[in-house]
Amino acid sequence: VQLQASGGGLVQTGGSLRLSCTAPRFTLDDHIISWFRQAPGKEREWVSYIGSGNGATYYSNSVKGRFTISKDSAKNTVYLHMNSLKPDDTAVYFCAADSSVSVMESWSEYDYWGQGTQVTVSS
Repeated sequence: VQLQASGGGLVQTGGSLRLSCTAPRFTLDDHIISWFRQAPGKEREWVSYIGSGNGATYYSNSVKGRFTISKDSAKNTVYLHMNSLKPDDTAVYFCAADSSVSVMESWSEYDYWGQGTQVTVSS
């Protein structure tokens, strides 16, 4: 496991969580980072992306306006701030990294993955 994701938990609808992604063995700032999620019985879904350096950020339509991706280079950590959570956001969330990708939404493009952190939103 090259990345470590943490911060998941159980939260009520409308609540907030902050997920963290760290990399003990390489510098996240040199890589592009995406968050994906996978709910039971569903395919892995791309959620958000942040570019290397002063990277651009992108979001899926399902989370745009509610989630924010950011990074703290000094802490070698990328965050996913999740607000206004809904039951449909319930999933295991993964962070993924690579030096570059052709299609940011395609999970198979990424070489480095974390173990995932469970987010459960109760109604």
